[in-house]
Amino acid sequence: MSTMTQTSELENFTASWSESIANFPNTDVARETMSAQSFPSTRNEHWKYTRLNKISKTVFAQDLPDFPSNIAPTIDELNPRLVFINGRFAEGLSTLPSLDGLEVNLLSTTKESKLDFANNEDLFVAMNTLHASEGVQIQVAKNKQVERPVEFFFLQTGDKQTTQVRHQINIETGANAHFIFRYESQEANDCFTNAVMEMNVGANAHLHIDKLQLENETSRHIGREFVDQAADSTFTINTFTLNGLLTRNDLNIAVSGQNCETNLNGVQLGKGNMHIDNHTVVDHKVSNCESNELYKSVMDGKSTAVFNGKVFVRKDAQKINAFQSNGNVLLSDSATVNSKPELEIYADDVKCSHGSTTGQLDDEAIFYLKARGISEDTAKKMMVAAFVGEVLENHMPSEAVYNFLLKKLEELYGWSF
Repeated sequence: MSTMTQTSELENFTASWSESIANFPNTDVARETMSAQSFPSTRNEHWKYTRLNKISKTVFAQDLPDFPSNIAPTIDELNPRLVFINGRFAEGLSTLPSLDGLEVNLLSTTKESKLDFANNEDLFVAMNTLHASEGVQIQVAKNKQVERPVEFFFLQTGDKQTTQVRHQINIETGANAHFIFRYESQEANDCFTNAVMEMNVGANAHLHIDKLQLENETSRHIGREFVDQAADSTFTINTFTLNGLLTRNDLNIAVSGQNCETNLNGVQLGKGNMHIDNHTVVDHKVSNCESNELYKSVMDGKSTAVFNGKVFVRKDAQKINAFQSNGNVLLSDSATVNSKPELEIYADDVKCSHGSTTGQLDDEAIFYLKARGISEDTAKKMMVAAFVGEVLENHMPSEAVYNFLLKKLEELYGWSF
């Protein structure tokens, strides 16, 4: 394919979209990426199991939305919430936070970027850099603990609309915060979300993110997170993908300071023709750190799950504890899982492990439950709930988020905990 053809493909794809509302660094690199690349195919190792036809063959618009008068309530009515409709801020539907130590600004009001972690050589980052319609800049002051979680709610609506949002979070030294990023659909059809988030976790700071992907069965979602951790910090992210036609999450962690803790947890649930792909990279650059990854998927129908988790341990990064676990359950003969946990280790004094399991529900366990008067359908639901419950019960700091997810699991899949 010639450069001219590649340029034409991407220019046509974004032709009706507005220019970015903020001035991001490296826009020249982003423009070069958009002009020199095409949508990656499965010949690209990074996209080996994920076809992008569901995105590249659809013409998406970036229209100003009509704001609905009613939307789903907050996860916790005591938490402040910022609402975005197709990537545009809905002030009338939002409750602005007024919490000690926390500053939240819209990108459209700041007009400049404070962080520069995102890789503009990545096609979807470049697309976001050039066409971001809104986003937030979050600052948590030194040694402040934000007393309540803040929810950022992103709603898709309309036909073939794209949401291009960009977020930047800076947690200063000794600070502590918990944020919820929730994505849903309402009267939406064939929409596309492309979200990029840059996060700086300062020395001895703690940042917890819950990412809830609940868009409808026609939605496409590409997510990119870039994190830099300073010494003695803790970063935790829980990614729950419960719906969506095509979902791809790329999580990139640079562990730049000693004595850091990094926790990546995920639950992905598939049915019908859903495709869910999680790629993670944890880069241990210095010594005396620990990272933990636990991802679980339950796939039904003709759905597909992909997990590719990579841990780097650099030459001078001694005394690293790094653990990866990916567990998968197939509820039908037509469901598919592609799992590839990886370790790339250049140091010799480390404790690292990775493991992946894929199988069906245990027939003996189902028989055991049936022998005690439980129906086969209920027995299977109980076993699935127990399987994903390890992530939910052991890694949720917020009771409200936990209860919200339990309700969604029952609504979407009939699983009762």
